[in-house]
Amino acid sequence: MSRRSLIATLTAGAGAVAVGATPAQARGNAQEPEASRAPLRADGHTTRLVLLGTAGGPPWWPNSNREGISSALVVGDRYYVIDAGDGVGRQLRKARLGSWQNDLGGPLDKLAGVFLTHLHSDHIVDLNNLLTEGLSNGIPRADLPIPLIGPGNRGALPPLFGPDPTPPVVAPENPTPGTREMWEAMVRAYATDFNDRARDSRKPVPDQFVDARDVVLPSWATDDPNGAPAPDMAPVPVYEDDRIRVTGTLVDHAPVFPALAYRFDTEDGSVVFSGDTAPCDNLVRLARDADVLVHEVIDRTWPESMFPEPRTPAQEASLHHLLNAHTTVEDVGPVAERAGVRTLVLSHLVPGNRPDSVWREARHGFSGRLVIGHDLDEVGIGERRR
Repeated sequence: MSRRSLIATLTAGAGAVAVGATPAQARGNAQEPEASRAPLRADGHTTRLVLLGTAGGPPWWPNSNREGISSALVVGDRYYVIDAGDGVGRQLRKARLGSWQNDLGGPLDKLAGVFLTHLHSDHIVDLNNLLTEGLSNGIPRADLPIPLIGPGNRGALPPLFGPDPTPPVVAPENPTPGTREMWEAMVRAYATDFNDRARDSRKPVPDQFVDARDVVLPSWATDDPNGAPAPDMAPVPVYEDDRIRVTGTLVDHAPVFPALAYRFDTEDGSVVFSGDTAPCDNLVRLARDADVLVHEVIDRTWPESMFPEPRTPAQEASLHHLLNAHTTVEDVGPVAERAGVRTLVLSHLVPGNRPDSVWREARHGFSGRLVIGHDLDEVGIGERRR
């Protein structure tokens, strides 16, 4: 099966039962949502993690109210957004961040930075909404520009998955733009809006309110994106201000490159975001002794239900291609245990419509606290303060 056919199967058939699926494999189909619960709160904590959206992947999962992947790290009266999936703007207001009740201000008046783990659509689709419509939701203020930080240009197209024909190349003059180039392209696409609002309302223009930067990696680590997408490396400095120090590393989400994980160190403790990755030594090194690890997870019965046994060689390759780019429920606990983290938070749940009983299996192999993430859940970092 070609990669194009595989993607069509994953998005169009996410809720369909595969012919010949076993009962265990049928678990991989759409579930009725569990009874809703109030989001976890972290009142009294100066530093807290807020899960804005917890669904992974581009499908809009049936029988699920999870928004697209995005998190916020709140440090005092500021916050930093990690990934910008579908619905992030609405979720910031629901999370009561910034001036969330103010019609003339808005939640983005306390946004201090945006960090992207990689440039798949489910992680960036609402970046434009966040920063463009942000002009009317709190961005205009004195402490601009806002850093927008993420992976750089891949430098080469990924290998073709499956047999010919080879698909056409989109934007052949620059087919693998990085974060800075992507933002520049977004600005050009919305130039009419930016110019209108700058001239008739005196809004700032993009160069005044966004500072887009690519994460700088060692040159030797970027030499072979197809053969070595996550070579063994020490974490590299990414960003620092008076509230946070951010380091990052390459993780294994092949064929995506660069795919990054980030560690945020604050006065109250440390939070690590895995991004999308298979189990990876670089991530374990980055997350060593962290207070919280926010990690993606996939229920392997979902792709297995689409490729039931007996599988053809092409189907077997498709299954492994998907599973080898992510971390399964069975593997995520041991990753957190190796890193010695205190709390493991599951997010970027694939598929996004499973009951908690599926994700609870991640406790096996992990001796710390497990949090099955739901939208708007909060986790406190460090000591609660009066």
